[in-house]
Amino acid sequence: MNKPDAIEFHTFAVLVDNEAGVLARVIGLFSGRGYNIESLTVAEVNKRDNLSRITIVTSGTPSVIEQIRAQLERLVPVHAVSDLTVEGPHVERELALVKVVGTGEARVESLRIADIFRSRVVDSTNESFVFEIVGDTGKLDAFIRLMEPLGLCSVARTGVAAMSRGPGSMEG
Repeated sequence: MNKPDAIEFHTFAVLVDNEAGVLARVIGLFSGRGYNIESLTVAEVNKRDNLSRITIVTSGTPSVIEQIRAQLERLVPVHAVSDLTVEGPHVERELALVKVVGTGEARVESLRIADIFRSRVVDSTNESFVFEIVGDTGKLDAFIRLMEPLGLCSVARTGVAAMSRGPGSMEG
């Protein structure tokens, strides 16, 4: 009996025209074919050439990942597609704001954990903290898990921003 292909997570950087409807077309490709998006970020990266970069973290079997790449490359407003996961060393970061409500020992413990994770307090009241934490997705997940029993009440995450290491650039 053949073992099914394992699900893999891949980070794609997609250089597109910065114009109305482009994000909807990229998202439509994913939703129309039942592909999952784990994380999505978009920002203008080249004002002169009117280009934006979409960073997508997605999951699937190796054949699904290859289909995603091929279909992204065929979209009209797409200039370049990089599968950062397979194309070499890259850096991924995400930012989260994490609100923890508590008093007494739980409050002290949340500050101790925040210090260990190099998180910083960006808002404080007598009953709550809002922490800012930056790092890879695993670091943020671990921080959030540790805050759950201490009074975690709200989380806002930016999604993954990623780029290849070294001198090369997809913007040319």
